[in-house]
Amino acid sequence: MSRTQRPRRSCLAVPGSSPKMIEKAKGLDSDQVFLDLEDACAPLAKPGARKSIVVALNEGGWGSKIRVVRVNDLTTHWTYRDVVEVVEGAGENLDCIMLPKVQSAAQIAWLDFTLTQIEKTMGFEVGRIGIEAQIEDAAGLINVDEIAAASPRTETIIFGPGDFMASINMKSLVIGEQPPGYEVGDAFHYPLMRILMAARANGLQAIDGPYVQVRNVEGFRRVAGQAAALGYDGKWVLHPAQIEAANETFSPAQGDYDHAENILAAYEWFASDRGGRKGAVMLGDEMIDEASRKMALVIAGQGRAAGMERLVVWKPETETVESGV
Repeated sequence: MSRTQRPRRSCLAVPGSSPKMIEKAKGLDSDQVFLDLEDACAPLAKPGARKSIVVALNEGGWGSKIRVVRVNDLTTHWTYRDVVEVVEGAGENLDCIMLPKVQSAAQIAWLDFTLTQIEKTMGFEVGRIGIEAQIEDAAGLINVDEIAAASPRTETIIFGPGDFMASINMKSLVIGEQPPGYEVGDAFHYPLMRILMAARANGLQAIDGPYVQVRNVEGFRRVAGQAAALGYDGKWVLHPAQIEAANETFSPAQGDYDHAENILAAYEWFASDRGGRKGAVMLGDEMIDEASRKMALVIAGQGRAAGMERLVVWKPETETVESGV
């Protein structure tokens, strides 16, 4: 599995200044954890948080989680120390650096060059540490195509709704929720779709940002479901209560996964010599062709990444066979 295909259904935010919360995060069932040096970390706590993050990453215990550190944005004086101290101290146990408030491709290029210099200096594998780019304002959204293409290290493009809402003067105080009075559709549809197009055009994952009403799990499911329906790969979670909902929402339903795998199996067989070299065939009541195969690859890939197993297996002799019953 390539690094841009690693599952990121649930991306757990953890304050880098809280060793207790960092330790708890190791045992949670999120696909990714990002240790935050930006908004969740008070200015006076940032130097100490860098050290706590290095210790936590090197101690291990993260299982298969993707390990990410969100540094401060490049308009601050903290960013270069964040990158240098964290990567020099724990680069071999770190998967990605997340850069917030990205406004231009030049900012991604800076991070790429800096990571390369550190990796060469420390003897780390050059290019292994990935980049996650967070789009949080109008300038970043306008430049998202160039941002997505700026570095081969980039793995994800992330929508940051809170700062984005503030940057365009959206009249709401609830991050990730629709603004009161907007009744003609989804106020976030354009930035979500714009980010998704830039990500997919460059082979990257697209991740939705947080929903801050952490006790409103049904609200989280509703908002996450809208992003998943568009094609997003995952969403930030701010509380353990949101993790299960995110993992379920951004995984295929069992029936959809079975159907996708069966489309792939049937199409491969019918396109073969034994199957008659057919390019368009009937699978039950449904016609499948090359376009069907491409769509099925998406769902099947999501299910495989989530560790799902088929419960219904298509075979050419009997159409479908129930297994595991």
